Amino acid sequence: MVDTTSTSTYRADASGFFGDFGGAELPPFLVEPIAEVARAYEEATQDPGFMEEYQSLLSKYVGRPSLLYYAGNLTEKLGGAKVYLKREDLNHTGAHKINHCLGEALLAKRMGKKTLIAETGAGQHGVALATAAALTGLKCEIHMGAIDIAKQHPNVVRMELLGAKVVSVEEGGKTLKEAVDSAFGVFAANPEEYFFAIGSVVGPHPYPSMVRDFQSVVGREAREQIIAEEGKLPDYLVAAVGGGSNALGLFDAFLNDDSVKIQGVEPAGEGLDSDRHAATMTLGTPGVLHGMRTVVLQDADGEPSAVHSIASGIDYPGVGPQHAHLAELGRVEYVSVTDVEALEAFQLLTRTEGIIPALESSHALAQVIKLAPTLGKEQIIIANLSGRGDKDVDFVAERLRQA
Repeated sequence: MVDTTSTSTYRADASGFFGDFGGAELPPFLVEPIAEVARAYEEATQDPGFMEEYQSLLSKYVGRPSLLYYAGNLTEKLGGAKVYLKREDLNHTGAHKINHCLGEALLAKRMGKKTLIAETGAGQHGVALATAAALTGLKCEIHMGAIDIAKQHPNVVRMELLGAKVVSVEEGGKTLKEAVDSAFGVFAANPEEYFFAIGSVVGPHPYPSMVRDFQSVVGREAREQIIAEEGKLPDYLVAAVGGGSNALGLFDAFLNDDSVKIQGVEPAGEGLDSDRHAATMTLGTPGVLHGMRTVVLQDADGEPSAVHSIASGIDYPGVGPQHAHLAELGRVEYVSVTDVEALEAFQLLTRTEGIIPALESSHALAQVIKLAPTLGKEQIIIANLSGRGDKDVDFVAERLRQA
């Protein structure tokens, strides 16, 4: 398997359950196609050749290891704890998504599939998957909500330049949840042609574990880097959570370290007292979504609620089942920040460090802004800067003009 350090306490059982959450709740016609993915992944990770090719691409194509950057100006501005940023924004394609997209593309090719299909919200998963498809010689089809296409136009252009077919999803809320539904429908009709490359630690088993494993390189690097820099482990880890892949990528290598406190940050949108948020862990209840049993924002009839976030990549009514399990165990604390707080954090990092963060990452930064002043100067926070904000600058500029 992919080299990881967390124990079985935090991992899925053979059926893909993390405690009460996870599994593969599927219609009969999807059971075998998804089981085929599980078997292929297990075989591939036991194959030294597959893992060597994957690790080589991370190094020579993605540019890993990504930097662990001491944000000295931000630290001075906030007072209190030292703030380090895990710079996933410096990866090829500008986010953490490339880590698992390369793994999924290699697996699809190994399985003899011809086309990668996926959903995307902010477009970073779509760009990364289109990139991986171009590299591996596969076709690519990306489903994206019409609202997100309008918000993330630069990433749509990138996907099309890379050769991907971008499908605008006009149903329902026209955002990430509907994009997943749409892509799943096409995959279900032709699983021999398509490999469904889920963009987060969500969906039926094996996807929550598989995507986490490919992303776990983030935390392994960060652990080595902070020990080399400071001679000790951090006191806090902070990362944004929508589906939750960047967060688990950072968290996984530290889950056994009880001294390290961990916070996942989800979108409170326009406020928890409104109906315009995506605070699943804060206000959700157990349910089934996209083939997994997890925590879901849902109405009285058990249907997923409409959700909102300024950040398209975390605008989702569910969460990865491992996150639900970690919350139930009390190992990770889940908090939320508003659109306004995320926008303020976006501006603060840009002006203090000359780093333009993705709006998704800005949710984690907003929590750091709250947390750092409450801690001593000898304490350390690592925040995952999951992506760069180039994709968001036009949208942010418009929001600021309206303010």
